[in-house]
Amino acid sequence: MKKIAIVQSNYIPWKGYFDLINQVDEFVLYDEVQYTRRDWRNRNKIKTPLDLKWLSIPVIVKGKYFQQINETKISDKNWAKNHWNVIKQNYSKAEYFKDYKAIFEDLYLNCKDQYLSQINYKFIVEINKILGINTIIRWSEEFDLIEGKTDKLLGICKECNTDIYLSGPAAKNYLNEGIFTSNNIKIEWMDYSNYIKYNQLSDPFEHSVTILDLIFNEGRNATKFMKSFN
Repeated sequence: MKKIAIVQSNYIPWKGYFDLINQVDEFVLYDEVQYTRRDWRNRNKIKTPLDLKWLSIPVIVKGKYFQQINETKISDKNWAKNHWNVIKQNYSKAEYFKDYKAIFEDLYLNCKDQYLSQINYKFIVEINKILGINTIIRWSEEFDLIEGKTDKLLGICKECNTDIYLSGPAAKNYLNEGIFTSNNIKIEWMDYSNYIKYNQLSDPFEHSVTILDLIFNEGRNATKFMKSFN
């Protein structure tokens, strides 16, 4: 039974995003949709001793109201160096930071990509390697996309010869399950509840931060705090 997921690329996503990837055979980055501001495409949260802090990749949005995620370009080439400095400052005392420092330092300091999608992709692929996730990553541009929210997703599923489509719970608001059923494709809904806590550098505990927090604090034990590995 072949299972796929179709999701927009996010910047250094939280652990739930990688649990979704790990539960499917193919993961389609759905970046041929409109870029949305103040969303997860270009930003994520880290823990600091005082509070949560947003790390946001600066992108060009002025006058580009309908640009797609894969058309969105970076507006400040110094973003990567700045983000890495903030990460070092806040995670250098994490137990396993030194084990992964070289990997992420290379990713950040040698990041020359101009497009947000490509940056997100590189981080997702590298984090998959760290976690031992072998799911095939594909792009929505590989498929013949048709009009309609549900129809586009269904079209991708059909081209992939999918048996099961794993979706995030937010799609329940618009997804027409009947169309999938009539095409012999079962829909499963991702459950992001009941994650267990791990060691963080400061209180209060926060689940909804970048997975870098989990990796730096738990190292090879990170997958023990994810649902798809247990």
